[in-house]
Amino acid sequence: MSEHSTHEATHETHEHEQEHEHEHHIVSPTIYVIVAASLLTLTATTVAASYVEMYVFNVVVALAIAVVKAVLVVLFFMHAKYSTKLTKLTIISGIFLLFGLIGMTLTDYMTRAWGQW
Repeated sequence: MSEHSTHEATHETHEHEQEHEHEHHIVSPTIYVIVAASLLTLTATTVAASYVEMYVFNVVVALAIAVVKAVLVVLFFMHAKYSTKLTKLTIISGIFLLFGLIGMTLTDYMTRAWGQW
């Protein structure tokens, strides 16, 4: 194979990789309907759980349902499920930053000398 034909084959392969890299994933409307129905069901579950007396676990249940709803929104409506690895890494980094900020806030809150001022 000549140098020119090798260069063309490499160039065509590179172009194909670039096309695949920027390809958008088409999501079926059925998926959107299922996710929207799931979000509505989880919202109804949150409302129903608010009427049940679980003492300190009311907040835990409400937050757990909220996390599931947030994950569904990020994955499907924000297309994170079909995004590049860099986008997924950015989302995960933001989540770790949020956990760090919440952790620092709780550390400050738990170490205050309440009632001594």
